[in-house]
Amino acid sequence: MLLTSRKKNRLAANAGGWTRAVRSLGNCVRFGTVVPSGPGLSKAEAFGITSCRNWVEEGGGCWLPQGGLLLSLCAVFLFVFGCNIQRELEFPLNLEGRDPAEVSLLAREEATHFLEELFGTPDYPRVPRGVSLNEKLLQMAAGEPSWQADERGIPSWPRGLYRQHCSVCHGIAGDGAGPAALIMDPYPRDFRLGIFMYTSTIPGAKPRREDIRRIIVEGMPGTAMPAFKNLLPEAIEALVEYVIYLSIRGETELLILQAILDEEEPLPLSFPLKERIIQEDVAWIWEQWSLPENFPDRSVVVPPPPPPIGSRADWEASVARGREIYLSERAQCAKCHGPEGAGDGEQAGELYDDWNYPKRGPTPAHTAQRARLYTLPLRALRVRNFREGVFRGGSRPEDLYLRIAIGLKGTPMGGVGPTPESKGALEPEEIWDLVHFVMAQAGLKPPGL
Repeated sequence: MLLTSRKKNRLAANAGGWTRAVRSLGNCVRFGTVVPSGPGLSKAEAFGITSCRNWVEEGGGCWLPQGGLLLSLCAVFLFVFGCNIQRELEFPLNLEGRDPAEVSLLAREEATHFLEELFGTPDYPRVPRGVSLNEKLLQMAAGEPSWQADERGIPSWPRGLYRQHCSVCHGIAGDGAGPAALIMDPYPRDFRLGIFMYTSTIPGAKPRREDIRRIIVEGMPGTAMPAFKNLLPEAIEALVEYVIYLSIRGETELLILQAILDEEEPLPLSFPLKERIIQEDVAWIWEQWSLPENFPDRSVVVPPPPPPIGSRADWEASVARGREIYLSERAQCAKCHGPEGAGDGEQAGELYDDWNYPKRGPTPAHTAQRARLYTLPLRALRVRNFREGVFRGGSRPEDLYLRIAIGLKGTPMGGVGPTPESKGALEPEEIWDLVHFVMAQAGLKPPGL
């Protein structure tokens, strides 16, 4: 088994902790002293003391012959077998679409170690050079759920928010394959591709923090994603920060695996290659996240005010114009959503998002063969049925405007509206008419009436 220096240090620490634990328990049994406890103990010492205490209480005793031979044997035994119990939680490696049998242990270790150098672990996240994430917020989201005490010993700020609220669906690594993911439709979002479906930014751009914040606070109707309105504002910000952290880590992981497995870079990775990944690739990923915040005029779409609807006749006229646009070749809505918006268009049953499309082969046999390379089975998109009145990205008129103007990132639904970079297929007034048609099909009340 290949051990990195990090793991060797961890094993050595565990061994020392177990040795001290066994010696301490032995002295307690021999001399009747109190078993040590408290925050001064390492994880290995605490676990070893607890285990030995249980053994003693069950009648096993803790005999230590002169010379400490049994003590040494216990330390060696616990060093070998106890290290697995004490192993720190790690992010699973993203081998989706690859045959794990073809990925060598050396390649796995190199990718895992480099990623840990850059991003730390699920318990102790790290921020790479050149990335300006808030480490205090990351610490709040990472780790086991608990409360951290201030200098007076009073619990003052939480830890483990992501594991408490998110990981059961989204997974420890943000892979969308948590323990509950298989029974959910749609699957939870996989953050690692850096693609987020419901945003206010132009196609190809990262979401704003506000886009992620809104999904966390309001949830996604029609899915298993609940609303977290009752969380404190700082807890919401910590989760937003951690989702961005997992996304940046996931995109970096794909680049590292590409270098190791596809480009077959010599192992261990050279220092110049690692520096290039940090200074060019990681920096570029972070820049993409920064652009919507720093230059919103270039990448954020703000819905213009809707045309005034002063009467029922105005509303019905707008809905009629919207229907005409909906059925037109310019908009091409009916091909997927059907002539009445019931989600039964001619292409409705053969659409896949970016997370599922790679799982599909040219034939059913190829698709079945590829299934073993992915954690979750292939699942087609369910085209929205407007008549259900459920819109995952929000049902406010401005939400529907953004879905039509920008599209749904990571899906075949592209945007048809103007953006800071393009004119678009439809004018804003036409998009508002289309919004009103969709609202009418969903039974939503006209604005202002």
